[in-house]
Amino acid sequence: MSITTEDPRTTGTGRTPRAELVERAAALRPLIARNADATDRDRMVPAENIDALAQAGLLSLTQPARYGGLQADFRTLLEVGREVGRACGSTGWLTSLLNANAWFVGLFPARAQDDVWADNPGARVAGVITPTGTAEVVEGGYRVSGRWAPASGCAHADWAILGVKRPDAEGTADAVGIVLVPMRELDVEDTWFVTGMRGTASNTLTGKDFFVPAHRFHSVPDAVEGRYTTPFADEALYRAPFVPVTALVLTGPQLGLATAAVDILLDKAPQRSLTLTNYDSQAQAPTIQLAAAKAASTADSAYLHALRAASDIDEAADTGVFPAYDARARVRMDTGRAAVLAREAVDIVCSAQGASSFGESNPLQRIWRDIEAGSRHAVLNPEVAAEIYGKSLFGIRGTVSALV
Repeated sequence: MSITTEDPRTTGTGRTPRAELVERAAALRPLIARNADATDRDRMVPAENIDALAQAGLLSLTQPARYGGLQADFRTLLEVGREVGRACGSTGWLTSLLNANAWFVGLFPARAQDDVWADNPGARVAGVITPTGTAEVVEGGYRVSGRWAPASGCAHADWAILGVKRPDAEGTADAVGIVLVPMRELDVEDTWFVTGMRGTASNTLTGKDFFVPAHRFHSVPDAVEGRYTTPFADEALYRAPFVPVTALVLTGPQLGLATAAVDILLDKAPQRSLTLTNYDSQAQAPTIQLAAAKAASTADSAYLHALRAASDIDEAADTGVFPAYDARARVRMDTGRAAVLAREAVDIVCSAQGASSFGESNPLQRIWRDIEAGSRHAVLNPEVAAEIYGKSLFGIRGTVSALV
């Protein structure tokens, strides 16, 4: 199964064609797939994968070009995340999330961006934007304490973006924010004992009474409305809408998992008989043919929903026109729908392949576990997304969640 990723457009800066970056990701698939079982078993994406992605430039897709990044667009990140996710869901997840957090840094003031990248252009950033920490105003900044989970990619990061609340600022745009913190200021608790996406090592970050200078705080309500503190207004990538980006980046790896499942069905079916039937090859059986058609079409539908979302986000960034609430609500609907459809495609394949899908030696069981977990991320919650979108269609706005 394939939908072309060829596109005459290049990445956001025009430096590297999108197709070339997707090809780089495809070239890494054999390595990443070879490590997939160990990634799952060891609950950690190996350094070999991370190093290979970094060397290919695939962890700097959303880093400003000022620091040597590719400053690509979000369709490029979607396509790369999908390609890596075909080989390993956990590695695809980290590819998308480490890039997403780099984009968050690009929204901060220049001084904060320099803190992260001026002396170390290869610095990577993990993050948890859920405001489970508290920031207290002190001279020059804040004293911050809290626990943050799940922190995907923290094992490979130099910095972290963490969500905080400011009780002193209740009722203002500064009541909820994100702060930039060096990983050396934090402790990591090994809490990520899960069934799917095990290799993301999305453990818990903790810290008590550490100092964050004022320039490393960004208001979340301001970000949701497109009011960023970066002074580089000419950099289109960092004009993209905050919540739609946050949702979109989670879909790429899941599109890859759905694609991988369909690929397995198409590869294995001709070589296997259909148990308790007269078919020597599953590929000759109408029941498998219909399942393959439905799975492939469902995976394609997921991809098309995500592509529309990416197109809306990139167009907003390119034109500098911040999308209205209703447009942002549709992106949340598209990304939630993409996750559900990707999950359904995997389920169709597992049902077609029967109980053998869940043998430990069969990669389908890992794919199934990964997408069952990843597609249920809170930002992608399809029921919440549908309520937000459905209300917006009737002109009812802002009653469900601030994250639109």
